[in-house]
Order: sequence, then structure tokens, then C-alpha cells
Amino acid sequence: MKILFTFPGQGPQVPQMLHRLPDNPLTHSLIEQASNALAEDVLLLDSADALRSTRAVQLCLLIAGVVWAKQCQAEGIEADFCSGLSIGAFPAAVIAGALDFDDAVRLVALRGELMQQAYPQGFGLSAITGLRQSQVEELVAQVNNTESPVYLANINAEDQLVIAGSDAAMAQVMQLAKGLGAQKTHQLAVSVPSHCALLDEPAAKLVGAFKEIHISRPTCGYLSGTTGRVYWQPEKIADDLAMNMARTVNWRDAMVAAYERDVRLAIEMPPGAVLTGLTRRAMDQGEALSLCQSGMHVTGRLAARLRENER
Repeated sequence: MKILFTFPGQGPQVPQMLHRLPDNPLTHSLIEQASNALAEDVLLLDSADALRSTRAVQLCLLIAGVVWAKQCQAEGIEADFCSGLSIGAFPAAVIAGALDFDDAVRLVALRGELMQQAYPQGFGLSAITGLRQSQVEELVAQVNNTESPVYLANINAEDQLVIAGSDAAMAQVMQLAKGLGAQKTHQLAVSVPSHCALLDEPAAKLVGAFKEIHISRPTCGYLSGTTGRVYWQPEKIADDLAMNMARTVNWRDAMVAAYERDVRLAIEMPPGAVLTGLTRRAMDQGEALSLCQSGMHVTGRLAARLRENER
């Protein structure tokens, strides 16, 4: 039986999230390392005002994810696989041993800047719950055009999907979705149209930045939240990280793949909790939990029990 670490995408960020990390030498060292990599104090990134910036949000999620995963490792909880949704793929790659933390910090800073500059206003993401993928795809096809673009962005579960595009186009799709019986539709706290062709150009620029970075063969499985495949080859991991902003997320298939690979404990890193519910839907047996809800003690006990059952 295997353990999976999951890392959330944008959405669960909260003010002061870096100031709420464990107060210990491990955290202090990683905060200092991130600040040195950027030549700025990263503890200034988590104010309410700062978190209006895509760059700040993504850096805070990267740093928090790495800190909490390393706290788990310090408690003896080791992952067999790591997977992240969107920006969460970067801390997943760090903890999997494929990407140096310093490089991840610089790449994520660039990623956030590129995404923010591409669509400074009038675009974003919206969630639709209660319809099938084929239904949402049909609605997107009805609305999408050059002036009002909209795309399917995330397949989180069979009936939980996310669209990306202009505010006007997303509003049209959500209205049509309600007419088809969608249980819930709402615009997310994300200011860029991620995971669609609208970000092809900034993704290509990030590909160029990756050419200057060394990616290692991971020490545990890097599970792509985009394709649902486990990658060991450095070049495939680099491509997955650089291009995931412009590719449809398929978290459903990723979690099915994890379960098929004998994952029976999935631990979502703070500040996330949404992935836990989505992951649980793919697991007939085992447990998915959010570290910020369950705490380190409960998480450690479950991990120890799972490892004991392996013997």
C-alpha cells in the first residue's frame, strides 16, 4: 500500500499563511532559502493586499506546500507518489526530488508574472457542479468565439468541472448550465484563464526558462495532475511543469491512476482541503485527508499503520 502527497492549486490561499507555518528551524531555513532565491522577503507575500497578485499566490502555495511536506518527512511520513493541481505540480516536483527548491521558487515567480501579465483583468475560472463533462463541453462549444473565448479547463470529478475564459463567456456558460440542472455554478478566486489555449504563449516562454534548469530523475513517483501519468523521465517532468498552465487538468484520471497503483493514503498539504474530497471519490478503499484538518498526529498515525500493514 502506498502514500500520495497532494498539493493544491490556486483558491485556498489565505492571508498570513506563511506566518502560520510551524515555527521551527526547518521552516525558517526554507523561508530564508526562498527569500534568497528571489532577493526579496517572501514573508511580505502573504498579506491580503499582496495575495491579489497571481505571482504572490503561487509563490505562497509553493513555499507552504514544500514546508508542510518536509514537516511530514521529518515526522517519518514518506510519499511513494507526489501530485499537484496546476501550481501544486511545482511543490510536488520538489518533494519528489525532481526540482531544486531554489529553481522552483524562481520558476514559479516567473510563471505567476507571465500569467498575470497575459490577462490582467476580465478573465478567470468558474466551477460547474452537477453536469457531465459532455454536457459542459457542448455548452462551451455553443458560447466560445474569438471575442468571448471559453474552454473546459479542469476535470476534477465526473460531475465537477471548471471552465476558463472571459468573464462574459463564463457567465453565459454558467447560465446555460443552470438551465440544464447544474447544482452549483460560481466564479473562482483566480484572475487568469488557466489550463486552456489562452495561455499557450506564456507557457512557451516558461518552456524557454526550463532549458536553463536541471531536472533530476525523481526519487518517488511524479504523478501528473494534467495527464494522470507517472513520469520518471526529467524531460517529461519539465514539459509537464512548463506547459500545465495551458493544458486541461484531469485530476479525476490522476487519482484513479494513483488508486490503481495501490495508493491507500492521500495527504493533501495545507492550506488545501478540496483535493481531499475529490481524491476520496476515486478510492474504494483507504483514506484521503487534509493535513490542515486532520493534523500531523492523526496523519502520522495513519501513515504508520499503513506501513505496518505492508510488513
